[in-house]
Amino acid sequence: MPSPFPGMNPYLENPEFWPEVHHRLISAIADNIEPNLSQQYRVAIEKRTYTIGAEDAIDISIPDVSIVAGSTTDRARSGAVMTLPPLTEAVTVTLPMPQEFREAYLEIREIVTGRVVTVIEILSPANKRAGIGRNAYLDKREKVLATRTHLVEIDLLRNGKKMPIITEVSPTNYSILIARESLRPQAQLYAFSIRNEIPILTLPLQSGDTEPELNLQNLLLEIYDRARFDLTFDYSQEPLPPLKEEDRIWADTLLRQRGRRVNS
Repeated sequence: MPSPFPGMNPYLENPEFWPEVHHRLISAIADNIEPNLSQQYRVAIEKRTYTIGAEDAIDISIPDVSIVAGSTTDRARSGAVMTLPPLTEAVTVTLPMPQEFREAYLEIREIVTGRVVTVIEILSPANKRAGIGRNAYLDKREKVLATRTHLVEIDLLRNGKKMPIITEVSPTNYSILIARESLRPQAQLYAFSIRNEIPILTLPLQSGDTEPELNLQNLLLEIYDRARFDLTFDYSQEPLPPLKEEDRIWADTLLRQRGRRVNS
């Protein structure tokens, strides 16, 4: 069965599933736009790597693509309380360990020169909380904005701190920022909630070139089907992170109307 939500499905944000969603969406975007680019461009999948300190690694349970480490900190996060033996005996404990995070993003490059024309980022949980992950992303963001490269920034996560903009806007669940090099410091911000369809985007390229459309809504629906999330998600439970009360009531009504929750 298809996703019951008209736009972004909040159950995709669950920390257990988000790394898979992010990984699939990065690849789906690359595959979707490549046929619509002229022969002067190519789409490259790049990655940003940084190390999270031991304490932060405990707090960040899920990166957006992968953790290059064992499951040591997962065991440390379990929170199990160990009964201490007599003082003459030692007890085995688990230490928090630093972990290496890898975040994938896309670059549209000019083939002849290798110049990066457009960067496409999908924000991760680590980008939206204070710490090394956010600092690394903000540093990359500032460097892109200081060049002739366009920036497309996709935020499909309700939790965490929004990316900095000067203009005050009404709070919303999700957003997509398109910062064209020729218009900066102005940029286009598409803000939407779980009640809205995700807007169709036009990806910026060099002046005069045909710009491809990106339909994130359709791509997420395809990912939902291929990953068999309909068989995986338990719609009788509230999504993680939880919705605000008004949205929770709306989602509950929607799920019951579409037969995903049993009317009590």
